Amino acid sequence: MKAESTQPQPTAIAAAAECAAHGEEHASCGCHGHHHHHEPKAGAWIWPGLSLALLTSGVILNAVEAAWFANPFWKLGWFAAAFLPVGLPVIKEAAEAICEKDVFNEFTLMLIASIGAFCIGEYPEAVAVMLFYTIGETLQHKAVDKASRNISSLLDVRPEHTSVLRGGTYITASPKVVQPGEQIEVRPGERIPLDGTLLEPEALFDTSALTGESLPRTIRKNEEVLAGMIASGETVHVRVSRPYGQSALARILTLVKEASGRKAPAELFIRRFARVYTPCVIALSALIVTVPALAGVFSPSFQYVFADWLYRGLVFLVISCPCALVISVPLGYFAGIGTASRSGILFKGGNYLDAIARVNSIAFDKTGTLTTGKFHVNQVSVAQGTAESLLSLVMAAEAKSTHPIAQAIVSYAQTRGIRPVALDSMHEIPGHGVEAIAHGQHILVGSSRLLKEKGIEFPESSGLGMTTVVCAIDGRYAGCLSLSDTLKEDAPAAITRLKELGIADISLLSGDKKETVARYAHDLGITHAYGELLPEAKADYVEKASRQPGRSVAFVGDGMNDAPVLALSNVGIAMGGLGSDAAIESADVVIQTDQPSKVATAIRIGRATRRIVRENIVGAISVKALVLLAGAMGFASLWGAVFADVGVALLAVLNSIRILGKRF
Repeated sequence: MKAESTQPQPTAIAAAAECAAHGEEHASCGCHGHHHHHEPKAGAWIWPGLSLALLTSGVILNAVEAAWFANPFWKLGWFAAAFLPVGLPVIKEAAEAICEKDVFNEFTLMLIASIGAFCIGEYPEAVAVMLFYTIGETLQHKAVDKASRNISSLLDVRPEHTSVLRGGTYITASPKVVQPGEQIEVRPGERIPLDGTLLEPEALFDTSALTGESLPRTIRKNEEVLAGMIASGETVHVRVSRPYGQSALARILTLVKEASGRKAPAELFIRRFARVYTPCVIALSALIVTVPALAGVFSPSFQYVFADWLYRGLVFLVISCPCALVISVPLGYFAGIGTASRSGILFKGGNYLDAIARVNSIAFDKTGTLTTGKFHVNQVSVAQGTAESLLSLVMAAEAKSTHPIAQAIVSYAQTRGIRPVALDSMHEIPGHGVEAIAHGQHILVGSSRLLKEKGIEFPESSGLGMTTVVCAIDGRYAGCLSLSDTLKEDAPAAITRLKELGIADISLLSGDKKETVARYAHDLGITHAYGELLPEAKADYVEKASRQPGRSVAFVGDGMNDAPVLALSNVGIAMGGLGSDAAIESADVVIQTDQPSKVATAIRIGRATRRIVRENIVGAISVKALVLLAGAMGFASLWGAVFADVGVALLAVLNSIRILGKRF
């Protein structure tokens, strides 16, 4: 059911980290070689500058008809000198690519065009082809490298130094050498360098680097703090829990880098397109030269001038290079992944950006996804005794349980100042509740099934859609507590935003009672609600929905117990929370902030990325086709061909990275 995915090779991961998978993608498509993924050096403009100076002065000397420059050998030598500074690197690249059995590449195209121009005496244009190609490539690489550095700097916010407690004093050290168990100190305004647990009673942290949220977060003693958070207001001390390379932020960075290796359908299309396209245009350029020659043989009235038709063929070759596509499409997806990461959304590949843009049906898990998973007591009903005495008994019975409902009851009783009674004995009845003895009284606390099995009569709960805990004393019903889960603050907004995106097919799936699920669905405005579902039933529902023609289903779960459903959906989205390993492993998209409203944000980013990529593909192919036609008909020169090739590529690169400045 998943979008197509290809696992990244180690070289692709490294390339993605450095330059948006630029080099790897070029190597794959047959247009650019392996050797173009490096960052342009500081002196990259020296040789093009020399070539430009020689070309300009040569054109001027030719225009003023300098006597000595009229000598053919001087003229050829001058323009050859102008050609070499920019031509030799391309000759080297072409030779290396050919040795690697990559014959149809842009270096070969440019070299053939330049040599052909020299052969027909168009010296200035021969130099111009290579010069402006080199300038264009340098500008493109700088744009790609800048985009990659911007994304990396936005994501990798770990400090280079930290204060670690050693020998009774804090010393400055690299976070890479700090071991789990050691204590570090972080001053106000500084970033946490490593994952750990807070040693202060309470502290405030800016988590925007990890979650994209501007509101500060309060963390209490022994709770987890993560690398990238900023301490606010006071100096804090943290006990390190993970080494530098295993922090939550390190895993996020690795995920974003590896995501570039998973190709979207558009990227795979460009790869296949370039492998067929490049040999075809070389063949067509040869036909432009040879077919008119045959026409001249069979039609004496047709005047065939070899130099003119060779020139048209060379123009066709220069224009044909699909640089704009093979650079801008992978960069567009990488920029989309980086933009999503800044918003607290992790995509595991460009293929999932494409897949989420096609989603038209969404199924939500309830607990932990649209609700907090934290219960609260809504009502206490008493049949005998007082509410305080009932709470005291129930609190005592539930005190040692780790179940969320039990903890909610204990917390509620504590806030009312209730103290638990002393129990003489207690044992748990799995799946039903607790049986205890207190002051000679026999106490039962648990679900309605417990009382039914003991033959104790009790009134049915009137709390529609609520969880009920009942209590009996000495075989008689004593009362009950009605509890409910709480919706996340942005859960209503999440559904509203999805509907605004045109996604009306929204379902709520849960293992809770049907009445409970129906109540939450009604509150949220969800029309399809299904309760009492086991994980297998959820998986069956999503699998059947995904198979329906024209339907693309995303499942949103907590990433812990919904792994089968996440795997069967077209796009699995996990409410991963900060540093949740299970969510990162099981889902295609991870919402770090646990905010369901981010699902709509992820879809908007996916749609924007797809739109930009399509603009690049359609725009580049359209412009290429027009200029190719003009070149074949003799209306475009080599100068125009180079400017068209470089210009389209630069525009496509700039269009790809504009998503970085958008707000979603």
